Amino acid sequence: YLRLMAMKRGGNSASHDGGDANSASNPDVLYTEAELQSCVDKIELIDYHQTIDLNLPSGLKFHALNAGHVLGAAMFFIEIGGRTVLYTGDYSMEEDRHLMAAELPKYHVQPDLLIVESTYGVQVHASRAEREARFTGTIERIVTGGGRCLIPVFALGRAQELLLILDEYWSEHPHLQNVPIYYASKMASRALRVYRTYANMMNERIRCKMDLGNPFEFQFIRNLKSIDVEGFDDRGASVVFASPGMLQSGVSRQLFDRWATDPKNGVLIAGYAVEHTLAKEIMSQ
Repeated sequence: YLRLMAMKRGGNSASHDGGDANSASNPDVLYTEAELQSCVDKIELIDYHQTIDLNLPSGLKFHALNAGHVLGAAMFFIEIGGRTVLYTGDYSMEEDRHLMAAELPKYHVQPDLLIVESTYGVQVHASRAEREARFTGTIERIVTGGGRCLIPVFALGRAQELLLILDEYWSEHPHLQNVPIYYASKMASRALRVYRTYANMMNERIRCKMDLGNPFEFQFIRNLKSIDVEGFDDRGASVVFASPGMLQSGVSRQLFDRWATDPKNGVLIAGYAVEHTLAKEIMSQ
């Protein structure tokens, strides 16, 4: 992961901290890999519900709660100066195929201040069952028509949920089982190993399935650790999960460019897309 962040800060300080001396001549680099590692070394791991008391005159202490967004996502309940603050980034109050819903503070305590992510704060979504039916139905329509279905995904979170949904759908529909499903993302495959390891931290549905085997060992999905788009045998119907999720570059963009001219093919944008990205433009049409 550090290699993905190999931007290096310019200036003379690069030679003092173990950084690449060549970075001194590049004004665009921001920091060295050594400085990044120094930041990583300062991270302290805590558990959900573990109270951290900083022993300050203000009485500052906090604990983490499950945010229900991705595996390990947390929101923080903070006590300071006799007041309470609940701070969270992305969260979900709805249990999905593998994650529990976000926790409420103990005894449903109402914080004095709530700081919260609000991308969809004023939107009403369709029910989960309706969204899943539209997702699987669209894929089935594309592949039964002989097309290839591209699903751009982020490495963490949405991909794991969609893989669970589609693997289950394929198992329930034998006529689709001759259509291959590929998962092409190096980082996402590493994330999947974490999911397999910490399946016991997920919801009851997943924990029950652990008695029969790991639910993230998919029956109908083939993991591609690397993919040469030009040499990829894409004859016939198939489904490909590929990153990045907004089609700005990488394998998902290359496959989109390769397949877009054939009207039998389709692309499903299954996650959030920011303005001025190809994924957003497709969603707006």
